[in-house]
Amino acid sequence: MTADAYAAAACSAGRLARLTGQAGHDAAVILGSGWAAAADALGETATEVPLTALGGFPVPTVPGHEGAVRSVDAGGRRVLVFLGRSHLYEGHPPADIVHGVRTAIAAGCRVIVLTNAAGGINEAFRVGQPVLIADHLNLTGRSPLSGPLPPHGYPPRFADLSEVYSARLRRLALDVEPDLAQGVYAALPGPHYETPAEIRMLRALGADLVGMSTVLEAIAARHLGAEVLGISLVTNMAAGLAPDGIGHAEVIAAGQAAAARMGGLLARVLAELG
Repeated sequence: MTADAYAAAACSAGRLARLTGQAGHDAAVILGSGWAAAADALGETATEVPLTALGGFPVPTVPGHEGAVRSVDAGGRRVLVFLGRSHLYEGHPPADIVHGVRTAIAAGCRVIVLTNAAGGINEAFRVGQPVLIADHLNLTGRSPLSGPLPPHGYPPRFADLSEVYSARLRRLALDVEPDLAQGVYAALPGPHYETPAEIRMLRALGADLVGMSTVLEAIAARHLGAEVLGISLVTNMAAGLAPDGIGHAEVIAAGQAAAARMGGLLARVLAELG
């Protein structure tokens, strides 16, 4: 990653345009753990590009996250689909974590869809249930806007997060699937899962879901003026609520089981974008 993360994103977007043959894209989807099959349901893949060919992207090391991005024709809209993401716990700085979002926006995307696998804190939720993210708690202790000032021509780093997750996009999602629940997503740095005491704390803070991603990407997207839709898939109940404990294999399996259905949901939402 160069010292200027925004220039690095613009460079990656330029390479993306050359490799996909598309001057720009309309929206981007970043898929969570085990969600790769969802990409097939979004539309016809025109091109798949390894992230290493774009520059600036760390190679994902977590099972269930592939190091590639697809250019997909989703009902006449050109959509970038990132087959996974990198995480803070892999040792990457925030600028690397949000490089995909900044690249997508530099490529023309005005809508960013962030998906993830999450632990359910709200006991009304069930494993395999999709939940719209209405708001978040950033408990990672990090921000993609810290460090050097954004270059001239970019918004100031003091981003307004009064509405991180677009009410308009959530309404579209509810029009498509009226039974969707909504909740607050709490992000911790990981990679270990939380203790039962930490889950009780998060519940007291108002969290319904817990995970290790998404919030830094959402902050970076809002900073650059993109609309954000967040969807969590409850892949396990959180510590103290899961009688058999929690493991990453369980998370991947739940994601894979629901991936095609989630892809169908995302395809219907993308088709409704104005």
